Amino acid sequence: MTSLRAFTCDDLFRFNNINLDPLTETYGIPFYLQYLAHWPEYFIVAEAPGGELMGYIMGKAEGSVAREEWHGHVTALSVAPEFRRLGLAAKLMELLEEISEKLWVIIWKYVQKLFLTFFYLFLQRKGGFFVDLFVRVSNQVAVNMYKQLGYSVYRTVLEYYSASNGEPDEDAYDMRKALSRDSEKKSIIPLPHPVRPEDIE
Repeated sequence: MTSLRAFTCDDLFRFNNINLDPLTETYGIPFYLQYLAHWPEYFIVAEAPGGELMGYIMGKAEGSVAREEWHGHVTALSVAPEFRRLGLAAKLMELLEEISEKLWVIIWKYVQKLFLTFFYLFLQRKGGFFVDLFVRVSNQVAVNMYKQLGYSVYRTVLEYYSASNGEPDEDAYDMRKALSRDSEKKSIIPLPHPVRPEDIE
């Protein structure tokens, strides 16, 4: 039976079978460790009964609550070729969406009394408004899968992906799915024009 569990540091030495896929964006070890340290709940791995890693999803929470842009972001989703077409990607996406529905925000408040200032730090539950992700325009298999999962193209980001030499390589779709907090689905109204990577907050 497949198990879904939190990604651990040890998994960094075991997930080459997933990351060797040409469409999987790979990163340096410090990048993965940053996600593990800051957003461990967003880093989930699927493990086969024999212990082989089947796939993983890595994401984060970001944006502004005040501007109704607080959301979950999918940084990477990949399933090893031998484990595709089993519904693993859909299950991993579902888990990330559930986590995004229950996001917590750290709130700072301060009170001034006489000449003293007191700072308070507390958590407040603020579910995300949407989940977003970036995908290569040419990766129609992934684009169609995300559409089947309820995502739509919010905007095109010109020259988002770079080739190995650092030169611009390909455009990306920024795809979004509204969560229950965005009942009017304002967060997924498509932009009428493309944007550049430097225009993304």
